Amino acid sequence: MLALLVFLPIIAFIAILLGAPARLTAIGASAVNLALGLFAAITWHNAGLWSFSIPVLEKPALNLAFGFADGMSAIMVLLSVIVTLAAVLSGKAPEGKEKLYFASSLLISAGAIGAFAATDLFFFYAFHELALVPTFLMIGMLGRGDRRAAAWKITIYLGLGSIVLLAGLVWLANLTGTYNMVEMVKGAEKVDPAAQKSIAALLVVGFGTLVSLFPFHSWAAPAYASAPAPVAMLHAGVLKKFGLYGLLRIAIPLVPEGLHYWLTPLLVLLLGNILWVGWVTISQKRLDLMLGNSSVMHMGYIFLAIAALIAFPENPLARSAAIVLMFAHGISIALLFGLTDRIERNTGTLDLQDLGGLAKSAPGLAFLFGIAAMASIGLPGLANFSGEVLVFLSAFKSYNGTHGLGPVQIACIFSIWGVVISAVYMLRAYRNIFQGPSVKATATAADLTCADRIPALLLILALFAVGLYPNLLLNLL
Repeated sequence: MLALLVFLPIIAFIAILLGAPARLTAIGASAVNLALGLFAAITWHNAGLWSFSIPVLEKPALNLAFGFADGMSAIMVLLSVIVTLAAVLSGKAPEGKEKLYFASSLLISAGAIGAFAATDLFFFYAFHELALVPTFLMIGMLGRGDRRAAAWKITIYLGLGSIVLLAGLVWLANLTGTYNMVEMVKGAEKVDPAAQKSIAALLVVGFGTLVSLFPFHSWAAPAYASAPAPVAMLHAGVLKKFGLYGLLRIAIPLVPEGLHYWLTPLLVLLLGNILWVGWVTISQKRLDLMLGNSSVMHMGYIFLAIAALIAFPENPLARSAAIVLMFAHGISIALLFGLTDRIERNTGTLDLQDLGGLAKSAPGLAFLFGIAAMASIGLPGLANFSGEVLVFLSAFKSYNGTHGLGPVQIACIFSIWGVVISAVYMLRAYRNIFQGPSVKATATAADLTCADRIPALLLILALFAVGLYPNLLLNLL
């Protein structure tokens, strides 16, 4: 069944290219995949049901192999299928571009699901690269604003990051003697401690670039601002978690000593995400650029949980904290980008100075965007709050009062100011868009239809479910 989960979006992609109704096919395939993803999350322990392998190459041994090594893979696949359905329901294809629009969205989804479910290192990397191709095309051909420059920038940054990452992954495969990710972890002792420092640097730079770790982050905000809604939702919400997933799945188990060597620089860089990019986010005048920078900023919190795990591998909270916040951020940023697309289509602008009073003509949109904004800030009861609290607790889990504050605890104290920064830019944006007197762009703006509300409600349901009962995810781990 896992093969169906991975390849159904690709089958639907091919069907659309052959003439099947684009939107209907994309929605149908995504809905089926959501049902499969929910079932997989519940039953992922059943290896017979959720494993698949076909030999591709004998030497070196490569297998097109999928499986759930643990609950983290199941949670990331679940995130992928939820956001995929919301993305294809949210987007409105340009006239005459329906095939490219929906087929590309499905291919991005297939790449993300395949990467999270892969148990072979080669296909783990290859599926991620597969998802990048339609991302570049969609931004360059169907994006808005300075889309060509944004497409080239994301291509160059992620291309270079992928090359650095590939060097680190191949080095690890050669040292462990296998491309099977499960066997690689079992053979971690084969990784020479002397080589760990260099391999860890390659993995942090490679994965970090894909996640928009400061200072390799400047591609993200322009790309998301220029991207069509489904691409922004899928890349910011799902595909960007590939780098974080890779650090947790590969780097920490295989090169723990090397990562510990680079711990202090990593803490400095993640504070760059939270504080520096946070101030940049406050200065933005357009909603799409603000959300793009906000997404970059919030990656710093997940890196903080990873740093806590690097500093204290027995930390019982850090890994769970990172995974919960990865899921929560993926849902909330997808919701924000989906609703932002509605604001632009209904008002014709995303400049904050040209908006105001939208709640009068579009109260439904104002209500749903308010929930998304509160989730991003970290309001209790929503999933982001659960993830952020776990991150902060994990940073102090290894605290020893007799030795004073360590580097991770000091970084955590500084990072808490990011919560204040988030509240400033998000609440100010909400006030500028929805409150105050109506302006020309908002006076006659239409509200969301019932069909428009379905994808938003799907994502909001996930935010409340995990926010009110985090054990829904924690039990899977």
